[in-house]
Amino acid sequence: MTRVTITTVDGIADVRLARGDKMNAIDPAMFDALIDTIDTLRTSPARCVVVSGEGRAFCAGLDMASMAAGAGAGAGAGAGGLDLAIRSHGIANRVQQVAWGWRTLPMPVIAAVQGLAFGGGMQIMAGADVRIAAPDTRFAILETKWGLVADMAGFALWRDVRGDVLRELAFSAREFTAQEALRAGFVTRLADDPHGAAMVLARAIAARSPDAVRAAKRMANLADDAEADTILVAESAEQQALLGTPNQVEAVRAGMERRAAVFRD
Repeated sequence: MTRVTITTVDGIADVRLARGDKMNAIDPAMFDALIDTIDTLRTSPARCVVVSGEGRAFCAGLDMASMAAGAGAGAGAGAGGLDLAIRSHGIANRVQQVAWGWRTLPMPVIAAVQGLAFGGGMQIMAGADVRIAAPDTRFAILETKWGLVADMAGFALWRDVRGDVLRELAFSAREFTAQEALRAGFVTRLADDPHGAAMVLARAIAARSPDAVRAAKRMANLADDAEADTILVAESAEQQALLGTPNQVEAVRAGMERRAAVFRD
């Protein structure tokens, strides 16, 4: 059974978790499908990615029944019994890659979230650059309920979330609202139709120079961790590489001529 689908139209890769009958809960096949999807997108000419879930939920987190074989060894053991200490995808292990991998893609990623995002679902969402949620979405960092800790890159991706709120939610595993998620920084904004709003934003991004957008994502990622001197040097290097390129020249010409730009991928 297909776990993830990709449809690419006009430079936008519409990625959907496709296990709607199980609220897109993550089983071993979903781990595989998400990692394969991220690998495929890494070399895709898509200018933006929208990630959503089919059916009533974005993602209900781990499918505990399917992971039962790994009980007592952490979330990763259920995904094939792997050793979580192994860095199989750069700085991430295989379990972390299903969330961290979105951050490492060259193009922007937008998560469109509805229904609920629990546990691993919250962490997959956190890997997106922008997160748009329906106002009635339910959230929970659920791992302590199962005697576990969020280990799918959540803490690395939640560094912009208010620290005391993150601690309360991670310690208690309590469910919280989209309004709380917005205030704390788990989501970017709310929309009645999150997928529709994500596609509107994706089209706006896809209309910009892909060179400039990808450079902006590299800078945004760098700004999460680097010291100011490193960021300043990187800004200059990115700008120098863009100046005078065909897409940069086209952006200026299109703006001056008040027309839609035609960029090369």
